[in-house]
Amino acid sequence: MKKILALLLALVLVLSLAACAGDTTTNDTTNDTTNDTTNDTTNDTTNDTTDDTSDDTAAPSGETISLTLWGAEEDQALLGELVEEFKAAYPDQTFDIQIGVESESTARDTILTDVEAAADVFAFANDQLNDLVAAGALLPLDGDIAQVLPAYAGKTLDDVKAANSAGSVEAASKDGVMYAFPMGGGNNYFLYYDSTKITAEQAETWDTLLEAAAAAGSKVGMTLNSGWYNASFFLGAGFSTVLNADGTTTLDWNGTSPDGYTGVQVAQSMLNIASHPGFLAVTDGDLSNQIASGAVCAVVDGTWDAAACQTAFGDGYAATKLPTFTCGEDQVQQACFSGFKLIGVNAYSTNAGWAVLLAEFLTNEASQTARFEARQVAPTNLNAAAADAVTSNLAIAASSAQDVYGFVQDVGGKYWDPAATFGQMVANGELKVDDEAGIQEALDLLVEGAGASVE
Repeated sequence: MKKILALLLALVLVLSLAACAGDTTTNDTTNDTTNDTTNDTTNDTTNDTTDDTSDDTAAPSGETISLTLWGAEEDQALLGELVEEFKAAYPDQTFDIQIGVESESTARDTILTDVEAAADVFAFANDQLNDLVAAGALLPLDGDIAQVLPAYAGKTLDDVKAANSAGSVEAASKDGVMYAFPMGGGNNYFLYYDSTKITAEQAETWDTLLEAAAAAGSKVGMTLNSGWYNASFFLGAGFSTVLNADGTTTLDWNGTSPDGYTGVQVAQSMLNIASHPGFLAVTDGDLSNQIASGAVCAVVDGTWDAAACQTAFGDGYAATKLPTFTCGEDQVQQACFSGFKLIGVNAYSTNAGWAVLLAEFLTNEASQTARFEARQVAPTNLNAAAADAVTSNLAIAASSAQDVYGFVQDVGGKYWDPAATFGQMVANGELKVDDEAGIQEALDLLVEGAGASVE
């Protein structure tokens, strides 16, 4: 019933906006677009000074608008500052916005325990979006409620989409419908290397990278016993992952990709890399330890280990996109899973319009810039990502360069164990390059296991 009420309120809002559009005397401005003679802008969001009080969901009124906002513990101070800026953007409206702690990695589990009792606005990792959508927990932004944006923030949802990277918009969408606002990226992996031992040119391919590491008496580290990392070879060769409606995962890795490569060829490429004397197979979760030990002069890793790599490599600290690898007779660009931080609106929010505005405000260009400055979170907003402070950050610049070859993590829970097992077999040398039948059997087991029914 609360969900129906919220949607009815949203519909009333749309009708009210249509009726009052001709009476508006002051237009809001966003992203340097000015259409009126009275400006009051704060962080790309402008206060609406009309007397439209047709709906408490988004129109300024004498009533207090109550909202609950959940975000990561590390974001609490920043969220407090941004919320105050949001309130200042609407001085004619009284707000009661309570901020709570909820990890982006556990948001789904907490929210689905009781969706109606969950926060109006919350941050979460993009791999949780499918489950949240399936449970009806997220308000679709492409519906009528999106009309709140042009009326009160000076922008449409299309403007929001255009302002952010295509990958982040895809990650925030399901079946063509946008359900959340992109907040940050950088949740992928790329190559760190010591430029005193490996040149930028040598870092471009696995062949030259491994030779340089071996010549320096060192190793290139990468985790193979994880489906998050080892998928990069298959994705680069044109293979795909598909999360089905029933929660199962469809892989085509045991066949031939649209690019003309076979899964066997990709596995042979991985085996050639893993067996090279310049390679170190790092157990999942042990990358930081190997970096600190000095065992590697290059490593496939993410932004979270930037400080460790900078300490280990010193003046030679460098980072770039992942190398290409030899597959058949070709050089194929290694891809990756790319993850994003999103902010969504609870479908049961009784102040849905204001919740949408708050979510949009917390993810606009200025807010993403502030988040980068406070926590080094890579912006998805294209303007924020192009700032000198971002592009000069080696790890984030490398992450952004790799995102061009990134894919949204579209797998179910049954994918991880068989993918890890397959990667461990490669790392251990249990599969042989010239044993195509054995490799094919292992790939068939991987695909079968990933596609197992969900109980």
